[in-house]
Amino acid sequence: MAPWHQACPSPTRLTVSINRSARQFAQHDLVVQVGAIIAETGIRPACVRLEITESVSMADSERTITVLQQLHDLGVRISIDDFGTGYSSLSYLHRFRLDALKIDAPS
Repeated sequence: MAPWHQACPSPTRLTVSINRSARQFAQHDLVVQVGAIIAETGIRPACVRLEITESVSMADSERTITVLQQLHDLGVRISIDDFGTGYSSLSYLHRFRLDALKIDAPS
């Protein structure tokens, strides 16, 4: 993405969304890994959107709050994906530092 931004400058930059599994999100050094990748690639952190599912965000909500804040402090954007497939409480989401909410279509 960083070379693409350099080759095709634009006032509105494309973002890359990266899904994180429950196992990946639970890694103790997730924030360090993301920070290292940003530094190594030269991508602007605001062009990175990490997506976690609703169930991942609710598994350990206190840890999720901490990790999402740390990722936000790096400049990374955060999305909750598949909202509506699990806990589904909009009132609970205000505890998380989020940039987008992707709502699952009813089946």
